[in-house]
Amino acid sequence: MRKRLTERWRRLGRTARILLAAGVAAVVVGGGAGAWALTREETAQAQAIQVQATSGTVKETVSASGTVEAAETADLSFEVSGTVTKIYAAEGDTVKKGDPLARVDDTTLVATRAAASSALTAAREQLDTDESSGASDVQIASDEAAVAAAEADLDSARQAVDDAVLRATIGGTITAFDIAVGDVVGSSSGSSSGSSGSSSGGSGGSGSSMGEDSGGASTDSSTDSTSTGTVSIVSAGDHVVEATVSADDAASLKKGLQATVTVNGVDEEVFGTVATVGKVAETSSSGAAVFPVSITVTGERDDLYPGTSATAEITVKQREDVLTVTSSAITTDGDQAYVQKVVDGKTVKTKVTIGEVYGATTEITDGLAEGDTVEIAAFTRPGGSRSGSQEGGQEGGFGGEGQTGQMPGGGQFPGGGMPQMGGGQ
Repeated sequence: MRKRLTERWRRLGRTARILLAAGVAAVVVGGGAGAWALTREETAQAQAIQVQATSGTVKETVSASGTVEAAETADLSFEVSGTVTKIYAAEGDTVKKGDPLARVDDTTLVATRAAASSALTAAREQLDTDESSGASDVQIASDEAAVAAAEADLDSARQAVDDAVLRATIGGTITAFDIAVGDVVGSSSGSSSGSSGSSSGGSGGSGSSMGEDSGGASTDSSTDSTSTGTVSIVSAGDHVVEATVSADDAASLKKGLQATVTVNGVDEEVFGTVATVGKVAETSSSGAAVFPVSITVTGERDDLYPGTSATAEITVKQREDVLTVTSSAITTDGDQAYVQKVVDGKTVKTKVTIGEVYGATTEITDGLAEGDTVEIAAFTRPGGSRSGSQEGGQEGGFGGEGQTGQMPGGGQFPGGGMPQMGGGQ
């Protein structure tokens, strides 16, 4: 069959073959032209964007990331030894500075204070007696030393009685309360903590005598055998952001710089001031060197919570009335910068002098004025997703790989393809 068709094709005159081929070509070209027209309609043309030179305030900032923390924290424990007899607060309570938290039995402490007071009275009487009798200077000096020692002992005894009540050193919320009635707190060696959890307690010799009365405390000054129950308080309302900055940015920071803080979960911007900048580098999770920065949040905030992640933009430089234009509007030729200034509806290549770059904008120090319009050439991608060549190949029905060209009248071209112009086959 294919051979007969080939013979028929060869018997056609040359003119007929050319006309037939021309007809086929017209079909293909027509399909391609239609697809080109369709693609052309879907392709966006190059468009120019016009922007204005504006004058305003520009800022240079440094980014920092970290977490919100309470401005003050206190870890408290009894500075005297004894058995807890009273609890005044609990975890979650809000307290003021000076509020009582817990109390220990102060019987021994009161007795020690009374003894110290009596000792001081006796020392003063002895000094008066020796002075009245004309005792030697050495004796008088000894008496005076005894009075001073007795006064110190009494001061310590009085403080120990006061310390029998554990009080809040800051106002805030109690986040941990590890003390219960019946607990034996403090230590026989007097090592107990104040607001930092490490200050030494002690009211002179009262610590050892209380250790004996507590029933569970050892009187050996080299060991700590009693509980050091603690209370933790975080300040309410006052916060700081503990953050880090890169090593490159740390040198530009200093105390007092203003910061704008974005807190996770908080819609409003938070403002603050740099309080400290660390001088010793730390290692970030990625292994890079970073420096710690502490930012004090301005004012009291009840919408911030310790542990919440935050980012800060710290302003290291700010300038007023700076004329800027979009950086993409500027072109350069060697050391000279240019913009396409719009004058009476036409663009004029205009020389400009540039200053500092602020992200997507650049300072213009000469060549433009506020309100001048400049033009930026911009291009958009084609809007259509169809290909002209694909449309032509499908709609024309020719040229597809493995397809058979159809002759008018339902026949096929020999070889299944397009007739070759001038091929003679």
